[in-house]
Amino acid sequence: MTRVRDQLGQYVYLVHRLDRATSGALAMVLDPRWVEPLQRAFVGQDVFKRYLALARGVIAESVDVDYAIPRGEGRNDERVPARTTFRRLGVYADRYSFVEAIPDTGRFHQIRRHLAHLRHPIIGDTNYGDRKENRLFRERFSLLRLALHAATLELPHPEDGRRIRVEAELPPDLAIPFGAMGLLP
Repeated sequence: MTRVRDQLGQYVYLVHRLDRATSGALAMVLDPRWVEPLQRAFVGQDVFKRYLALARGVIAESVDVDYAIPRGEGRNDERVPARTTFRRLGVYADRYSFVEAIPDTGRFHQIRRHLAHLRHPIIGDTNYGDRKENRLFRERFSLLRLALHAATLELPHPEDGRRIRVEAELPPDLAIPFGAMGLLP
């Protein structure tokens, strides 16, 4: 936020968050009056989010996960409903899936937890992933981060409700390894 504020020369307000290790589209506004209506849109599931991830194992072509997850970081925290649709976009080495994830809800670590629940943890995930696989991808592809990217964010404009769609290109630290695996068009 500091970098954006400095580039624009004015204060910006954060509408929602991404996991620290996740890259991609993020909603910020210049008018503080827009924060609350946009946060309501997130809570009311009036926001479309699309993520890209690299997961261990070959996931089914399409999977809908409706699995309650802990509200916070603790395993014993209250569980809250969470739903994500996964679609396999590609396969690398018959052992890894390039997937699209579309969360219907917005819970803490939802995509990461749902893929781990399916026994397909995200490569580079130090919380729910596989250390051996993470090391392999660090050594072979210089993939030094969580392989999760918020590619698309679509939300209603806070004043007139028209849909705003933001696309975030894969950053080089994901695009280069994914390209080397033949997962990008």
